[in-house]
Amino acid sequence: MVRVAVRIGWILALLPASTPLAAQRGPVPAGDWQAEVRAAVAAKQLDRAAALVESRLSAAPADLQARGWRGRLLAWSGRWVEAERDYRAVLDAAPNDSDIWLGLADVLAWQQRFEESLSALARIAAENDAALRAEVETRRGRALRALGRRSEARAAFAAALRADPRSAEARAGQASVAPEPRHELRFGADFDTFNYTNGAQAYILHLRSQWNDRWTTGAGIGAQNRFGGQPARALASATCHLTRRDAVTAGMVAGDGQGVVADREFFAEYARGWRVSGRGLVRGIEAGERAHWLWFSPSGGRVLALTSSGLLYLPRDWTWSVQVTAARTRFAGTPAGWRPSGVTRLSFPVRARVTVNGFFAAGTENFARADQLGRFSARTWGGGARWAFAARQEASGYVAYQDRSQDRAQRSFGGSYAIRF
Repeated sequence: MVRVAVRIGWILALLPASTPLAAQRGPVPAGDWQAEVRAAVAAKQLDRAAALVESRLSAAPADLQARGWRGRLLAWSGRWVEAERDYRAVLDAAPNDSDIWLGLADVLAWQQRFEESLSALARIAAENDAALRAEVETRRGRALRALGRRSEARAAFAAALRADPRSAEARAGQASVAPEPRHELRFGADFDTFNYTNGAQAYILHLRSQWNDRWTTGAGIGAQNRFGGQPARALASATCHLTRRDAVTAGMVAGDGQGVVADREFFAEYARGWRVSGRGLVRGIEAGERAHWLWFSPSGGRVLALTSSGLLYLPRDWTWSVQVTAARTRFAGTPAGWRPSGVTRLSFPVRARVTVNGFFAAGTENFARADQLGRFSARTWGGGARWAFAARQEASGYVAYQDRSQDRAQRSFGGSYAIRF
């Protein structure tokens, strides 16, 4: 998600280096009101600066400099729609004012109207001033990055650095869109203990590859030691990003389930994301619909699990997810029936590279295992953590306790290590 922040500390950097409109109005009257406004802004007294500008506009309603200043102050105060109105009014009279075009590009970007921001920047892209070109290209890079056009964003930040090699903002922008590793190799292990039978273990090796902005694939192998069986299976999946907000995933699992887990699985999912607000309680939403078919042998059992999911992006990088599943199970000698389940999870960062989560699940939430196919009811509590201890490496782990009907209980824990290259 794109985060928008308006910081008073930006103001001095955004102050216009020149005043191209001054030539249209003639010399500034005695008692330089603009000097007073700049002093108020430098002291972070935006209310006082706004009062000075309004006083000037009362005395000279046609003063384009004052109208431009009011636009800047409104923008820095988060009143972007009003700022846009003032900027456009100035540009109607002075269409070549580069400072105003920069200001308009900023408020459009802060409203997440990135395509319009790029159009505004295109009006001054041909300017010869090196400092101005650096500012324009830096803003272009940010807008392109927000639109997911990372290769174009890299080119824009590189152009900004050519114009101004000392630009810290351009250098930070260039680092933010540096080519990311395409592949992630993950090793994982899960362990279950029960109060009514022997324990179980599961191991997986998975490779995820993002080939370009549209296609992502996954492939893996897994083995288990569960209830006297040692099933092994392979997984393959592919995701197509139809747009920046829409994706379709399909995949399959096949192997020798030995009656413990499904021998064959097929799943398909559609997911879509929405950007909601840059400053509200809910910053963004992702929703998905998933269908999952499972076939067991030698019992001939079949399962169809339909899952609806939602993920809310909250302030301070918190997320809250909810999944609800309805599964239809059918086995030889037993009537088919639908079984519900659900899980909710809250995740939040505790340090710069550490994220923790807590979750609660109800129902027979794991339909891929023969011991969890609707023969009981259960409630599961747990939590986990993820630690990105290096730029391309991370470790994660979890613990969980499941309270089942029939006086049965299960304790689970596991972890994984991932490396990206």
